[in-house]
Amino acid sequence: MAIDLRLLGGKLAKYRGQLQESLLDVAGSTGIDAARLALIEGGQSVPTGDEVLILADHYRCDFKFFISNEQVAPFEQTETLYRAHGSDFSKEDRRAVQDFLYLCETEDFLMRELGRAPDSFAFSPSGNYFKGHAEAAAALLRSVMGHADNAVPRDVYGEFRSVGVHVFRRKLGNSNISGLFIAHPVAGKCALVNYSEDIYRQRFSAAHEMAHAIFDADKGASVSFERPDATDLVETRANRFASCYLMPPAFLSKLPDPNGWSDSDAISWANKLRVSCSALANALRAAKLADQATSARISQLRVPRVAKIDPELPESLNPAQRSRKEQLLERGLSDHYVSLCFEAQSSGVISQGRLAEALLCSQAELLELANLYGRTLHGH
Repeated sequence: MAIDLRLLGGKLAKYRGQLQESLLDVAGSTGIDAARLALIEGGQSVPTGDEVLILADHYRCDFKFFISNEQVAPFEQTETLYRAHGSDFSKEDRRAVQDFLYLCETEDFLMRELGRAPDSFAFSPSGNYFKGHAEAAAALLRSVMGHADNAVPRDVYGEFRSVGVHVFRRKLGNSNISGLFIAHPVAGKCALVNYSEDIYRQRFSAAHEMAHAIFDADKGASVSFERPDATDLVETRANRFASCYLMPPAFLSKLPDPNGWSDSDAISWANKLRVSCSALANALRAAKLADQATSARISQLRVPRVAKIDPELPESLNPAQRSRKEQLLERGLSDHYVSLCFEAQSSGVISQGRLAEALLCSQAELLELANLYGRTLHGH
């Protein structure tokens, strides 16, 4: 089948527009002359095979998408996202979102190739009481995960990945964005958590996006803000799910009376639950366990950063390893994803060159990452 040049050009122009890049920006990154790019985008010139590969790499997209006459990419979802919240995403953040979608699609491909199909989690809400939906879904998922009422989920990222949601943490410049959810046409349910946020806030954001994966996948895409509109029932439901998943009401009801807590008591309980004091205060108030004054006082407290535990940065790391892995997490590269990529390369699923692409790095950095993870590169 011949390539539809106008369709191809339209895809390239649309990607460039979503990333707010000029022809000169793309030319500078790809080495393809701006005038040549204009002809290709206008459907007036046939790109070479090398040009398609270069542009696919620049836009973090499978080259097959560009040469196919079918529309199989998260265009509609990201277009909806930027149409509604475009001013909230800087040029750098749009690139971060594009990288995130690429990582989701790559992870999905590698998991299927390695026979790592995750379990699934389905919940069918009844009635129109959104908070009730959230509470029931959180209780069911906790049960599926084997959590007793007093159990604190240690690695929510791993838990949500285990039921088929692609969870990535990536640094975004807009600190008001907590995360976003996108239903990718190939990879499925994808959640991005803003790595710029407080460690415990990131846990809550991940659970919030998990709620969108459960209830709102048919909407395509959504952005979650640090301070959502209180009248937005969809966001209220997602917050309630996150609260009940991390702090089940049955557990909160067994705590000593919060109205008698000292500041250190409140900070200690928040740290045990691995949530912010603000999230704990809201949960206590929702459960009618703390009066307004107590809730307001607790919400102003802060768990010291040094006391917080990040499951993807274990205590066993030395300072140099921890610093390096923090840098990788800022780019979306978790231990889970990096290990999956190296396993795929050692199994012959992908080449060394494709491994570097999957890890968003150069060949030189690939060697450094292999050393960091104690891996051996196989073949070429």
